[in-house]
Amino acid sequence: MSNTKNLRKKPKSTVEKFFEDKEQKRIFEEEHKEFLLSELIIALMEQDDISVRKLAGAARVSPTVIQALRSGKKNNVTLATIACIACALGYTAFLTLKKKGEKQKTVPLHIAQKPIRTYTISEN
Repeated sequence: MSNTKNLRKKPKSTVEKFFEDKEQKRIFEEEHKEFLLSELIIALMEQDDISVRKLAGAARVSPTVIQALRSGKKNNVTLATIACIACALGYTAFLTLKKKGEKQKTVPLHIAQKPIRTYTISEN
């Protein structure tokens, strides 16, 4: 009798099979970022108990823009809009750029009138 173990490959999960398709993976990653933005806005609005209309007024954007971001239906939002919404919620939005093999660079998108609060989303 041999002491070798039966080395069968573990079957791939549905998710692993899904991500093997590069186009499916790209679409998922794009939609996931939209979902994270939507969830972040919802959480911050709930934390500050602020309505769509009140936030829109403070950020000087249409309530339709806020509602579309909350629902994940707005996918072409500008950095300026994100900066205005962040500022209205008491945050400063930052843009972080990182080139492969180099140190990342982070700059504020807007100077907040209120004290800066931070909120980080990690995609790892």
